[in-house]
Amino acid sequence: MAVLASMSLTAALLFGCMNSNSEPVFQAETIQQGKWVKELTTDKTAYAPGDSVDLSLSLNEKVEEGKILVQYKHLDETVKEEEIDLKGQDIAWSWSPKKDDFKGYMVEVYVKQGDEVIDHQNIGVDVSSDWAKFPRYGYLADFFEMEAGQQEDVIDRLNRYHINGLQFYDWQYKHEKPLKMEDGELAETWPDIANREVSRETIERYISLAHEKNMKAMNYNLLFGSYENAESEGVKKEWGLFKDPDAEEQDKHPLPDNWASDIYLMDPSNKEWQDFIINEEKQVFDHLDFDGWHVDQLGDRGVLWNAKGKTVDLSATYVPFLKEAKQELGTDLVMNAVSQYAQGYIASQAPVSFLYSELWDGHKTYSSLKGVIDQNGKYSKGKLNTILAAYMNYDLSDSMGEFNTPGVLMTNAVIFAAGGAHLELGENMLSKEYFPHKKLSMSEELNAELTRYYDFLVAYQNLLLDGGEETEKEVKVKGDLTVSDQPKLGSVWSFSKKKEDKELIHLINFTDAASLEWRDNQGTQPEPQEKKEIEVEVKADGKADKVWVATPDAYQGSPVEIDFKQKGDSITFTVPSLKYWDMVVIDYK
Repeated sequence: MAVLASMSLTAALLFGCMNSNSEPVFQAETIQQGKWVKELTTDKTAYAPGDSVDLSLSLNEKVEEGKILVQYKHLDETVKEEEIDLKGQDIAWSWSPKKDDFKGYMVEVYVKQGDEVIDHQNIGVDVSSDWAKFPRYGYLADFFEMEAGQQEDVIDRLNRYHINGLQFYDWQYKHEKPLKMEDGELAETWPDIANREVSRETIERYISLAHEKNMKAMNYNLLFGSYENAESEGVKKEWGLFKDPDAEEQDKHPLPDNWASDIYLMDPSNKEWQDFIINEEKQVFDHLDFDGWHVDQLGDRGVLWNAKGKTVDLSATYVPFLKEAKQELGTDLVMNAVSQYAQGYIASQAPVSFLYSELWDGHKTYSSLKGVIDQNGKYSKGKLNTILAAYMNYDLSDSMGEFNTPGVLMTNAVIFAAGGAHLELGENMLSKEYFPHKKLSMSEELNAELTRYYDFLVAYQNLLLDGGEETEKEVKVKGDLTVSDQPKLGSVWSFSKKKEDKELIHLINFTDAASLEWRDNQGTQPEPQEKKEIEVEVKADGKADKVWVATPDAYQGSPVEIDFKQKGDSITFTVPSLKYWDMVVIDYK
């Protein structure tokens, strides 16, 4: 039996003492969360092996006789700790992690007054040489002329969420002609498809600011889009996709009348179109310092024909196109699979950096979020991680208001636990497929909670996003709670994964949920009641060495070792609390 006699320093700080049964008792009265700490930040969103991490702590007011105790953790193991004097309200220091690649860390900062801990904040640190290994994708959608400080604020905010790649949405002049050139130079301004003004300086500054934080800048464009008058730009009608074998009606995506054009579809397998649009993309990379192409599509378009009257299997055209683009451009490629359309081909054959799935009505439920992530893992044989473009509070955002915090957190809990990440954060948060739509705002509470969720995703990326095999694990709990291996109203959803000598058991709390549809369309998902002292029994896969739990909903995501008993192949332990999501980890000898 492993007990807390050798309690970690984290647990000792978070739990004031143990009762007679060796169970931790949380002493909350000494820690007033956020009373003293104003902000804890890192200088970059990710670090190459060997880089130094610069950290900054700002306090709301000076702490007399104050120190900070800093613990640097990989999973539940402390790799270093130090104590630093507080000589003012702001303190900056550096840490050099080991040169191991693709590692996630949690930096725990405890503010002390004398011997008493009075506040506690954590932050995640990602050490990775390639952003695509653990992608955390955000977006930008406003490129009008703006002050440098305004842009810096946007990037700083995304940096705090550890966003390591940005999709520059609808930045281009025309789909078939992304750059507006004047006298051989890139124009100072141009209209986008919605006739909003785009500033060259704004785009260039955003790219530069992103690179300063180690964020990648991805140039958005369809692979088969053109304007109605595309012939004036050198596009030929016979390159198109048509809704009839006589090539009389070109397939198009209709847009509002006051926009520049509807989008007319071209045949990605047409070699002349391929050469044309890839050459246009070459010009983009020649004139702007983008890192890659975010390639968009429009999902299943039904039966289509080319100009010669032959049917075109659109899903089969994407991989050859992407291979040609990769060979010619040599940049990162990411392709949207709308409702998973053609994802099997993309994931298994295309030279993409990670997988991207925009989910619609065919994937409404929480279980479908996990299902898509699992499916993508199988398609790519575990080689590529998944970003889900999953738009929250969709109908609620038809009017002005705020995002519903419980709905957003529940969806992120499922996505992160399942091993994916969520495209949601930019200048604002996404509620519609048209990214500039901004009727809903983020509350301070949602901002704070999401910050913890992204810290958690980074700190535990080697468990959440770094492989492993799903296992069937029956979870039993004592008392009134019920546990299910599928999401059910009034129940706790549990699923598990084995990675080397660790087993992960995820517990997601649907006991108070009003719906099992992740979009939370009207923003009505209620906040779950926190469950305390949950007695759990599971079947062991060997002799356990220790059991620990981590959650973004408590202790700032810090790992807490918990007492357990093992009898034969049965392990029992008590989870201190469950609000949205707990991750229990069993370490085997």
